[in-house]
Parts: sequence; structure tokens; C-alpha cells
Amino acid sequence: MTAVLFDYPKNAAFGRVLPKSKIYEHGSVSSAVRQLFVRQVEQIVWQHKLAPETVNLKASTAVPEIQVFSIALKGGELKTEVLRCIDQAISFPILFELRYDEKIMSIAAYKRPSESDSGKWVISEYFESGWVSSNTPRKPLPMVFDLGALYAHLLTPLMPHPARSGENLQARVERMELIRSRKREMEKCEVRLRKEKQFNRKVAINAELRDLKQELENLTRPLSVSGAAVAP
Repeated sequence: MTAVLFDYPKNAAFGRVLPKSKIYEHGSVSSAVRQLFVRQVEQIVWQHKLAPETVNLKASTAVPEIQVFSIALKGGELKTEVLRCIDQAISFPILFELRYDEKIMSIAAYKRPSESDSGKWVISEYFESGWVSSNTPRKPLPMVFDLGALYAHLLTPLMPHPARSGENLQARVERMELIRSRKREMEKCEVRLRKEKQFNRKVAINAELRDLKQELENLTRPLSVSGAAVAP
């Protein structure tokens, strides 16, 4: 995915360094994840706070605020375990901008309040853009009426497949996760097929692969509200 960098309003600037120790304080962080913070993260900056008082948009229960974090990396890699740890510590949706070697990558998970426990958040898998130059021109925030709609617009460029007509953000995220799951299943099937020696087992695995490919085609095909295929 090509990165889309947004130009956040000056009123929303927060600009506070977030010590790693503050993240550790919010929940049990394993020693393995702490080592990832040490090895991969140079600095975390709470860059922007998109809230009713900073961007003049109405909040909602699902999206009371949106935070933008800038993470300077020690190398060109950051495990998502680090991002999930931060997401679990901060009770707001977060958009991350990773920085390394004068390049930027946007990455975020879809984050929503749990229906069974109002004090917890459900965090999806992560969606990311490609790396772009830090000098890439930024786009103004979209014209919307509330923070929920803004959140959807911030996440949309990170999604690997286009939205379907009438598909809300949560449904789209769930479809993206299902696509990833089926792709992983296909990869495992292909490995099994290469290793399998018995002809009848190869036939069965090939049939399984065909079913998975058909399901993937159905999941990635753009649809209209009525379910008919539409042009991409």
C-alpha cells in the first residue's frame, strides 16, 4: 500500500515524549516484548491528539479521541507486538507513524470498545502502508462531521482491498482479516502439497486449495449492495 500522510492541525499538536516505562506500567508486559522495545524503538512521541476541542468534530462512544503516535526506530523493523502493547495501554484509537532513515510508514489496527466489557478494547490485526520519504507532501484531513468518520478515513488508505458498497468499517476490517486467514491457510496447503507423496492425498489437497482460492476470489471481489460484482 502507498502511504497517505495527513496534515494534522496545529491545534491538535501534542508533542510529548512517551517513556517506554509508562507503557510497561499499564498491564503485564513480557520480558520478550520489553526486549523488542529496547532493540527496535528509539523514541515514542505522542504527536497529535484529535479530539472535539482540537479538531472541532463530535466524539462518539466508539471514538472519543484519536491519537497519532510517532515512533523513531533503531532499524527498519518493528514487531507488531510492540504496537499491540501500546494499543493495550492507551484507551483510544491510535494511528502510528514509524520513522527510520528519513522514511515514514503508517500503520494501525482497527480499535473498538468491547461489547462484553466496556472497559476493554478489541484490537484487530495491523494494516500498514509502504515506506515513503519523510518529505512526502501531506494531505489535509477529510471534511467529515464526527471523529468516527474521521477514523474510518484515516484507516481506509491502509486497507489492502477496496471497500464494498454499503460496507461499514468494522465489516470491512473483518473481511480483511478473513482474507489474511485464508491466505495463510493456502500457504499451508501449498506446503503440504509439495511434501505429499500419495496421489490420493494430493488430489484432496488440490481440492482444498481450489475451495480456498474460490473463497478468496469471493472475498476480494468488489460488490454492489445487491451483491453483484462491480468494476474496480
